[in-house]
Amino acid sequence: MCGFCGFTGEIVDRERYLRQMTEAITHRGPDSDGYYMDAGIHMGFRRLSIIDVEGAPQPLYNEDKSLVLMFNGEIYNYQALRAELIELGHTFATEGDGETLIHGYEQWGADLLPRLRGMFGFAIWNVAEQSLFIARDYFGIKPMHYTLLDDGRLVYGSEIKSILLHPDVKKEFNPAALDKYLSFQYSVPTETFFKGIQCLPPAHYLIYKEGQVAVHRYWEPTFDPDEEMTLEQAVDAIDQVFTDSVAAHRISDVEVGCFLSSGVDSSFVASYFEGQKAFTVGFDNGQHYNESNYAAELAHEVGIHHYTHIIGEEEYWESLPQVQYYLDQPLADPACVALYFVSKLAAEQVKVVLSGEGADELFGGYRIYHEPFSLAGYQKLPRWLRKAIAGCASILPDVKGKSFLMRGSKSLEERFIGNANMFSQKEKAKLLKDIPATNPADYTKEYYDRCEGQDDVTRMQYLDINRWMVGDILLKADRMSMAHSLELRVPFLDVKVFEVAAKIPVKHRIACGTTKYAMREAAKRHIPASAASKPKLGFPVPIRVWLRQDAYYNKVKEAFTSAAAQQFFHTEYLVKLLDQHKAGKKDNSRKIWTVYMFLVWYGVYFND
Repeated sequence: MCGFCGFTGEIVDRERYLRQMTEAITHRGPDSDGYYMDAGIHMGFRRLSIIDVEGAPQPLYNEDKSLVLMFNGEIYNYQALRAELIELGHTFATEGDGETLIHGYEQWGADLLPRLRGMFGFAIWNVAEQSLFIARDYFGIKPMHYTLLDDGRLVYGSEIKSILLHPDVKKEFNPAALDKYLSFQYSVPTETFFKGIQCLPPAHYLIYKEGQVAVHRYWEPTFDPDEEMTLEQAVDAIDQVFTDSVAAHRISDVEVGCFLSSGVDSSFVASYFEGQKAFTVGFDNGQHYNESNYAAELAHEVGIHHYTHIIGEEEYWESLPQVQYYLDQPLADPACVALYFVSKLAAEQVKVVLSGEGADELFGGYRIYHEPFSLAGYQKLPRWLRKAIAGCASILPDVKGKSFLMRGSKSLEERFIGNANMFSQKEKAKLLKDIPATNPADYTKEYYDRCEGQDDVTRMQYLDINRWMVGDILLKADRMSMAHSLELRVPFLDVKVFEVAAKIPVKHRIACGTTKYAMREAAKRHIPASAASKPKLGFPVPIRVWLRQDAYYNKVKEAFTSAAAQQFFHTEYLVKLLDQHKAGKKDNSRKIWTVYMFLVWYGVYFND
């Protein structure tokens, strides 16, 4: 795992600025650095040595050095690609996986990308053409950002903090990103919180030449369910492809461990790690917030050396500015802090871990995916009648059944914008100062349109793969692991695994009142049935409890009435949300946390 950055064109004191940009991402690669400079481009690299530890320093070149590569990630099928390229006449100078990219690009151009199995962000400079090719992996496991300056020069990097150190990049806040963040709890790609800085979408590549940028998609996560597939066939296919994926993801010249919660995803991964190391964190706020005992039992069952860290309240809160620094952009998912600490724990023992991200999106694991089934009967009523009932329900207090009536009156596109839905457009209008409040459905429409005709569960999964998974799940997985120079690999997010997931009919994804049904049945072949059947918890974090304690209530209230808060928000509305929560009138914890994390992030990046 690594990080890289660069810029085209010339600047005064170019070597100093390039080194500063590169050193800003040393956490991504503390083992070594590398640089390439010519009249057209300046490229910097930090390496975390995983494969061919002593060899394969970057930059890497083709035979005549007409192409220059810098690469972040892992290519799991590099050995097969290498053999094919050697057969075609290419000569390799290293034993690493990165060199397959430069020879593969020389042989096939952009058609190399669908041949790859792995996670990656990479840049290839064509010396003769003075052009740059940048690509990002299928699901967006590895990050990639860029900005085009007014004079046509390009600045790019694995992390935004590196780009900000270029002397001609102006660090300007993007208010439109705040509006979207308040709905989704993450920055909505491709836009970022910094004006002019974009993120390259997953499964896309970029070509830069003569001051122009062209972005192209090379792959689409298309679901094509096979309604004739039996449950047994689905389970067999999942078992086989996941076993193969884990084997591929374990390829390394250094020790590999795994993360382990009490859930089926990480437990399924951990079942392949007999005799090796697994890592878990929990909280000291009672059993509901501490999965370490469940994880320890599973570790004992499958014969894993288990390491645990219990996160204290003060430790959690004190880490928030550092966490937001590493994230680059605000993220309101409380679990990202837990991921920060479990990565820290693992990095004390290993350089690489496998984790369970992606299983929910591919195999239908979120509880909200039940909703199309639970609403099916009610939605047979005429829409006008459901709207009338919802209007009456809206004036009721928060009683059981109100949400059902309200959500049942809406279409899927109206009610589901992804796994996080924080502030509505009306709420944002009350909250924001001088920033227009937009409808979050405007940013999900293109994805619903692209999977039109599919069943509602599949459409929800497709949206989450393209939005929620990229903006939240994979952002925190990459940044929190890399903060501790730890490589995190995600065997569920393998293109071969997706090919199987895409064929599974919805009746085998959501069945018997259970999510991820076929995947859980496959997991039962490797782990105890109790672990395979356990309901999804994620990383339970006691935010709701903490915000009712005086110490943390006062801490957040201070932020909500600060000069920074007054710049963006109607602070009396913020304090009202906080007071309602403390008094136990409403659970506003997630909304409060969303705003608070933004203010912490803003303090790190703009109050300097």
